[in-house]
Amino acid sequence: MSLVTGIGLTPFGRLSGASTLDLMSRAAADALSDAGLERREIDGLITGYSTTHPHLMLSTVFAEHFGLHPSYAHAVQLGGATGFALVMLAHLLIEAGAARRILVVAGENRLSGQTRDAAIQTLAQVGHPTYEVPLGPTIPAYYGLVASRYAHEHGIDGIAELAVLMRANAARTPGAHLTEPITAAMVRDSKPIAAPLRLLDCCPVSDGGGAFVIERADPARPGPRIRGAAQAHTHQHVSAAPSLTAFGAGDSAGRALAQAGVALADIRYAAIYDSFTITLAILLEEIGLAPRGAAGRLAREGHFSPEGAMPLNTHGGLLSYGHCGVGGAMAHLAETVRQMRGQAGPRQVAPPGLALLHGDGGVLSSHVSLVLENGR
Repeated sequence: MSLVTGIGLTPFGRLSGASTLDLMSRAAADALSDAGLERREIDGLITGYSTTHPHLMLSTVFAEHFGLHPSYAHAVQLGGATGFALVMLAHLLIEAGAARRILVVAGENRLSGQTRDAAIQTLAQVGHPTYEVPLGPTIPAYYGLVASRYAHEHGIDGIAELAVLMRANAARTPGAHLTEPITAAMVRDSKPIAAPLRLLDCCPVSDGGGAFVIERADPARPGPRIRGAAQAHTHQHVSAAPSLTAFGAGDSAGRALAQAGVALADIRYAAIYDSFTITLAILLEEIGLAPRGAAGRLAREGHFSPEGAMPLNTHGGLLSYGHCGVGGAMAHLAETVRQMRGQAGPRQVAPPGLALLHGDGGVLSSHVSLVLENGR
């Protein structure tokens, strides 16, 4: 079994002058310090990718930059699911004996390091090169298609409550990108982006970085244990999706829970990917944390609040803590570890015994689920 023994997370927002490698280095140094380790004690390195530093060998570029000499290095590309995929890979490598202590790190200066048009064009390439990209859709447009189907089935107004909750959580979190309070009416009245999605249904583009130390279980080393990990991949392009109402989240989460030997009812904290309000609603409902069409209502009723039955993204999620690309979802894991340690300050909940984390990449096409057990 493997443990998360160190976490490092930069603030998210506009961090002008910080390069991708700077942000990764800052997060990595903090993770090592948190774990009480020196760089020479790291024998594995796994990084994500970067749209602002698109090198073919980012893992070894970072190793050179940061002063590491790992016996294993790897870079992973899985869109928004990459952060959790890095952790899953580290867990599997440790279980296999390929490394003992692995540094997982990602970061990007997406806000200050590229123009708005460049960011839009780069992210739009997630579309099919023949059947989608020539028509000019953006990432919000792809998710707008999914949201339109959801609206047809369930209505769409209620999911604004998820944005309100994430903003309230971010207001209690140092380093969050967006902290000004919002209301459901403000979400519904905000600027149209890709019908039916509006500006406040969308996460901001941020600079930032995250890092973790994952190591082999040791009674002398406290830390949350990775009990289960699974993936599911149903399609790559929206035009090839077998369904716009059912994706791979339920399958992925179900297998991670089964591997951990626990049930969904045992989970006491949820960290769920939330690039858009529709993303969060669909994932919560498909995983089974909310009935179909009811995620927004449960958020309004306080079910997902820090005081509720299932605390959710207590740091503010991608929607308000911010989204720096690959490192975005890593803030979800950092917050989960802080909650398990009892280090979350004014947003602290009862330290959960079990947590479920789920990320998606592409347009709800690639899914990674993790089950963490409190090791305190």
